[in-house]
Amino acid sequence: MFAKLDLLSSNLQKHIGDRIALRQVALGEVTIDVAASDYLGVMAALRDEPELRFEELMDLCGIDYLTYKDGDWGGKRFAVVSHLVSVANNWRVRVRCFAPDDAFPSVPSVASIWNSANWFEREAFDLYGIVFPGHADLRRILTDYGFVGHPFRKDFPVVGHVEMRYDPDQQRVVYEPVSIEMREITPRIIRPANYGNVENA
Repeated sequence: MFAKLDLLSSNLQKHIGDRIALRQVALGEVTIDVAASDYLGVMAALRDEPELRFEELMDLCGIDYLTYKDGDWGGKRFAVVSHLVSVANNWRVRVRCFAPDDAFPSVPSVASIWNSANWFEREAFDLYGIVFPGHADLRRILTDYGFVGHPFRKDFPVVGHVEMRYDPDQQRVVYEPVSIEMREITPRIIRPANYGNVENA
């Protein structure tokens, strides 16, 4: 296994080494960090170079690092992580790309390279608000079209921004501001009087 990882690392260095910001090997997998400006070119090379040949994009997801390391994270807030598989070479690589702007996170779309990225990118847009320029149909996929915000962001309120209900008078679904009051519930612990035999301590 280690010989295969060494060969993969060597091939990555040979073909895209100048565009890799960080490379890590852990738990039998290689992870590379790539700048957003190099992302599209690196992903195309990962698919097209015969010595790499990652034919399949297995997963693509968004990540919000807002509270990572208990808030001591000093890097960019949003990232896109892709998991690629080479069936021909029997190896995997994980590619992470940070969005350069936290206020408007944006990473180029790889849907033109792997068709499977289509719905994955829509999901990352819907849940994290990461925009993918070049995507042919970037719209919400899991939440309702009238949904406000992006629910997987760490600063998204637990109760949300709006609630919907069916209004029998209007005979349609209506959206209203959230009527739930935020409160903290502290559980009450009830123990017998002699619990732990504390009187004799």
